[in-house]
Amino acid sequence: MAEAIAALHQQLIQLSEPIREIVSKTPYEPPEGASVSVKSVVESLLPNTGLVRKSPTLNKDDVLSEIRKFSMCCALLASAEGSASDLMKWIPREVSAAASEAFNAAGKAYFGSLGGKGLGKTVELGLELVEDEGKKLVVELAPEVFPLLKASIKESAIDRSDEVDQVSAACARAPVAYAIMAAYQFRWFVTQIGFPYLGKLCALVIPCALTSLDHWSPEVKGQGMITFIHLGNNVNSGELGWCQDVILDACFQNIVCSDDIWHLVVEMSVLFAASTQKNNPRSPWFEKLLNEMLGHLERHPRNKERRVAWLEHIDPLLNSVGLILLAHFSRIFPLVFQWIHADDDDTVILVLKFVQTIIKLTWIRNTPYVARLVDELSIIYKEAAMRKARTEIRKHVAQLLIFLRQCQGLQFEAAWAKHKDDPNLETLELFREQDTMIAI
Repeated sequence: MAEAIAALHQQLIQLSEPIREIVSKTPYEPPEGASVSVKSVVESLLPNTGLVRKSPTLNKDDVLSEIRKFSMCCALLASAEGSASDLMKWIPREVSAAASEAFNAAGKAYFGSLGGKGLGKTVELGLELVEDEGKKLVVELAPEVFPLLKASIKESAIDRSDEVDQVSAACARAPVAYAIMAAYQFRWFVTQIGFPYLGKLCALVIPCALTSLDHWSPEVKGQGMITFIHLGNNVNSGELGWCQDVILDACFQNIVCSDDIWHLVVEMSVLFAASTQKNNPRSPWFEKLLNEMLGHLERHPRNKERRVAWLEHIDPLLNSVGLILLAHFSRIFPLVFQWIHADDDDTVILVLKFVQTIIKLTWIRNTPYVARLVDELSIIYKEAAMRKARTEIRKHVAQLLIFLRQCQGLQFEAAWAKHKDDPNLETLELFREQDTMIAI
């Protein structure tokens, strides 16, 4: 075992040297007002080359500690790829790629030196069938590393039980930079594991991910949301049964959030609500989440990024709720009538698709909005002449009118009567007459 540990340490040193060199040559300027040097943190996580000189007989625990630190170094560098964070954007793409490769190589060295099973964590967690050594190393490290990252995130979080504890007090305890780095590392580790293995790690992943969501920093929250989205896409809903209410409550608590992460909280909320509550369209979680989202959109109706993100991600929740959507029409349609005339074509097309989904699910039964909808569709059809996406917009408008005619015959005809002689709608009239058999 001593020889294997010594060989592992030597391989670790060899793997770390290119990373040490490329990091040392990478220019670094701390963000204004920063009290933490991310580059110094990275360098402190690299293996200790003087370990052999200090102790001719290497201690197994010391070498395993070096493995953990080097893995966290690689995770920090690799997680920066594509990041716009002030803390992380100094790390070039090639450094992130090199760190990812070094981590996978470290996994091969680790399992190669220790007989293919490491310390047996993969067996304990029932994940011995994982073949990729990099993924196996994540599993091996998770029981020790994830709690450390959770503690680092929590250190600068606000204590909800203390009314006096605010952001300034939290930052005084520990700079938020440590929480941001830990959230990035954690997200990278988790996203290395996919289906069907990730479900076995839920008990380790979810507490740390929830801690990220509970943090006051949008950056930390955002990384937690990305982690949850990956989790939701790679585990069975049955594996979340023990904690689904906690996760959905975290979604609900974070709907009112920064513009930068609104798209993430919507995607996460829709994903978990649709997957865990799909067999219960009357679930109170659908009601709570949809009301909270609609309320937030009503407060910011002109915010393009918010409405586009919501319209892009909301369909799975709509499909799960079905006819129960009728109860939300009084809040949905005022937003629809406002957004359908938005300046950007993306919003208009998304709104038209959104209305089409609602009609398919509800046939807009017992609603006073049919006449108004016909009026608005007629207007947007004419307005489309001045838009770049006029062909696509007019196609969706025609389809919607056909759907409305099929499900609201007499009411539709009464509403259409005042538009049918409009010369600007002649092509729409022909299209409508020719294609009435389009199926819903």
